[in-house]
Amino acid sequence: MKPLSKGLKQGEDGMIRCWWCGDDPFYQHYHDQEWGRPVHDEIRLFEKICLEGFQSGLSWLTILRKRENFREAFAGFDVRRIAAFGPTEIERLMADAGIVRNRRKIEATIQNARAVCRMYDQGESLADFFWSRVPPKEERPERITHDTLLQMSQSPTSLRISKDLKARGFTFVGPVTMYAHMQAMGMVNDHLEGCAIRKEL
Repeated sequence: MKPLSKGLKQGEDGMIRCWWCGDDPFYQHYHDQEWGRPVHDEIRLFEKICLEGFQSGLSWLTILRKRENFREAFAGFDVRRIAAFGPTEIERLMADAGIVRNRRKIEATIQNARAVCRMYDQGESLADFFWSRVPPKEERPERITHDTLLQMSQSPTSLRISKDLKARGFTFVGPVTMYAHMQAMGMVNDHLEGCAIRKEL
């Protein structure tokens, strides 16, 4: 059998995947069924923005394991409901051991919900915002390898997205966070060459 390229790993089920999901079935399911698959649903897009912000300084697997708790705590990521959160809700969230209890990130989620509401009131959706900013072909590498991916923590497009969102009043949306968001929502396909999911997508 031909040796696997750097960054690829064959699971017990025989599937070849990107290295980062390891042997954890929960993480493998996320890699196979979610990461890099195009998302247009408004709630899921907002959820991904929020969770990417909460992930800052933590492992993504930690956030994934708490995702259902986040959904319950943040009203299913309904932006209109979150936008109405005030001091009482902030203190409730700060006491919730099921989520990441970081006051700045909690307040950012509320601020971002209000920013989305302003976008909606002006006739702009999150899906329209992101999918009108798909990176041009010339910005993307010819091949997605392990070494290439490790050098791509941000991109010119993620810098522009970060700037545009901040101008709309968003916070915790830096260019590195936005590149991770682009990967997760399928704006780019960063599954490695040789990964079974890359070929499928």
